[in-house]
Amino acid sequence: MEDAEFDAAFEKLPEGYSEGAYDGRRFGLIVRRSEDGRRNSMFARELAGTDIISFNLYRVTSGKTSLKPCEMSAEKVVAFVLDFRADL
Repeated sequence: MEDAEFDAAFEKLPEGYSEGAYDGRRFGLIVRRSEDGRRNSMFARELAGTDIISFNLYRVTSGKTSLKPCEMSAEKVVAFVLDFRADL
């Protein structure tokens, strides 16, 4: 997976609270972005279950991103961000 693909998918997620679907399940999620865009976070909870996806994303001055999943694999986080579909 390219960083650009993940970045583009993350940027499409609405800031604040939203709901949508991932893997046939409903999730509520909160996306927060700092004003300068360097500090970002997401917390998602399955609405009718127990699954959680959470991470912090830092954009460093070199232009690279640093993904910090919260007690889960980076693969789980990336799959969620790429495939989550927010309600319109």
